[in-house]
Amino acid sequence: MAVNVVLDKVLDKEFENKKLAEILASPPSALAGLTEAHDKQLLEALKIKTIADLGNNKYFQLAATLVALSEREG
Repeated sequence: MAVNVVLDKVLDKEFENKKLAEILASPPSALAGLTEAHDKQLLEALKIKTIADLGNNKYFQLAATLVALSEREG
């Protein structure tokens, strides 16, 4: 199933027209607001090299789940 998503607000300009697989293989600094210094910090602290690593990281997933649960508590 084809899905169209506009990512120009969340990605740096050079990554806006890349395929999803290329974006996921890119360093976290491809995300708007993150820099190469963040790449280094994430690599050293959590062994995160790519956006896919960031999204699959158990600590980030747990934090996102806790936030989602808190929003349902009302």
